[in-house]
Amino acid sequence: MKSALAWIAWTLLAFAAALPGALWPPGEWYASLAKPDWTPPGWAFPTVWTTLYVCMGTAAWLVHRERRAGREVWGPLSLFLVQLALNAAWTPVFFGMHAMFGALLLIGVLWFAILATALAFRRVSVAAALLFVPYLAWVSVATVLNYRIWDLNT
Repeated sequence: MKSALAWIAWTLLAFAAALPGALWPPGEWYASLAKPDWTPPGWAFPTVWTTLYVCMGTAAWLVHRERRAGREVWGPLSLFLVQLALNAAWTPVFFGMHAMFGALLLIGVLWFAILATALAFRRVSVAAALLFVPYLAWVSVATVLNYRIWDLNT
């Protein structure tokens, strides 16, 4: 029971990064932007992010539970929180401030933070690190998309 509650807590924490999306949805401004032909359809974003947040929360939970085995988990979990904060910050920068280049810089830092977190998780739990691979892949696509939108609209 305690383990299930911990999983729920880590997963809810991961989903907290999506909260800025409620305050700064894409809206008319985003709809008016020129986008590359390969831009994923609108329905894909919540579908993919839901899956990714579950993977992220599960990864953090897998690392957190290793503390019982005497493993050092607080460094990797601190990196998890940093990348989560960067993830949450992207939405208000891009959709709220309409700062496409600022968001591009931010997502670049986020990409490296995700990689650092995955590598730190790997030292504690290979499964946790593997759960970060789809996240890194999606943010790689999102980074290129952010760049192309900036490029097409400046």
